[in-house]
Amino acid sequence: MYAEDVDLLIIGAGMAGLTAGARAVRDGLSVTVVEIGPDVGGSARFAGYAWTAPSHELMDRHNPGGDVALKRALVDRFAEGIAWIRSLGVEAGDAQRVLGFGRGHRFDTNNYLDTCRRVIADGGGEVLVRTDTERLLVERGVVLGADLRAADGTHRQVRARSTLVATGGFQGDMALRTAHVHPRADRMQLRSNSHSRGGGYRLATQAGAATGGDDAGFYGHLVPTGIPFADPADFVDLSLYYSEHALLLNLGGERFTDETLGDHLTANALLDQPGSRGLLIADARVFRDWIVGSYVEGAVAVDKFALASKRGGRVGLAEDLDELAYLPQEWGYDGERVRDAVKRFNERATAGREQTPGRALDRLPLDEPPYYVIETEPAITFPFHGVRVDGRARVLGEDGRPLRGLLAAGSDTGGLWHRAYAGGIASALVFGLTAAETVAETATERVRNQT
Repeated sequence: MYAEDVDLLIIGAGMAGLTAGARAVRDGLSVTVVEIGPDVGGSARFAGYAWTAPSHELMDRHNPGGDVALKRALVDRFAEGIAWIRSLGVEAGDAQRVLGFGRGHRFDTNNYLDTCRRVIADGGGEVLVRTDTERLLVERGVVLGADLRAADGTHRQVRARSTLVATGGFQGDMALRTAHVHPRADRMQLRSNSHSRGGGYRLATQAGAATGGDDAGFYGHLVPTGIPFADPADFVDLSLYYSEHALLLNLGGERFTDETLGDHLTANALLDQPGSRGLLIADARVFRDWIVGSYVEGAVAVDKFALASKRGGRVGLAEDLDELAYLPQEWGYDGERVRDAVKRFNERATAGREQTPGRALDRLPLDEPPYYVIETEPAITFPFHGVRVDGRARVLGEDGRPLRGLLAAGSDTGGLWHRAYAGGIASALVFGLTAAETVAETATERVRNQT
């Protein structure tokens, strides 16, 4: 074991960690990045867009429960984040609408991540993979680095003037899921890399970090029941984004949420329902306009109904409404109740009457046969509960004051989202850059105080 000094030790080499590392190196700081997995990138490898709410008004409207300082920081600094991507020579497309209210940019996240890694290496930084962080070094309440263990068992201590936790959340840990997301959260499929198992969360809390928010929910999407993800491409291909225009009925054959507010929100609502599963029903209009279309402009279109059928999911095609009464008995639904629920919905929609629950965005009836039925369940990408930070990415202690020497960014953090969502890649990008800027400012202050 030996010790060394760097300006910034980064634990986690995903979007937030690599962004912070590349920016810190560009600012002339010394950097070591530690990644528990066999390669860098994490779940950002499976993305392709950075987007968020384009104004404070829209952010507040769609995420009213989020921390105000974090929401403001994300909206105000997002454009700087896109400019940073482009400054590395990575193309980011023109702004486009995402989820109806958001604005974002398509870019090659794999190219970006690999470019950040090269920037770090070319700038004299170090990236260690297959390396676990065993504990943070804390002296007199100040975080001063960490003890590391490589895959071969070799131990190493890195002392750092600042340490950034960016391990990507705890979605891979069943105990933390059930404790901080939902009692049945362990049943959900993992729509993410498998290495984010709460390492950063545990390190930070052991050092005295505050956590939150409680009952904040998670980011994820509806997927067909009973179909395991075969590879990361399934995270998008099997996500039933079109639920925003369909009907979702629970085991009792009843609607229970406004589906039109977003598939990611509907996934949270379904987890609360009996069995955490339900029937997603679309008509020919929804099939034509949404099931076989692209979720966002430029994305590859996938016929999700055909794919779910091919992969052995519970799917059905009803030639008219009456055929919905003949659902397979083993599915556990009362077919007649399902048929009647769709009929009632259509009658109210045709008459222009309010639905219960409401239907804020797509109020059209589903009256164009045939009907496409998929049984669905929620899958988790990352939790919204996490380590609390301020607008400068500094980790907060239980007393609300920053813990000296410790920062956090990306999905390890909590407070930004509360039963709402407007871009995980954007958050990792913005607060990764913010963390690096905070470290640079701290280094400048240190030099100033020494002269």
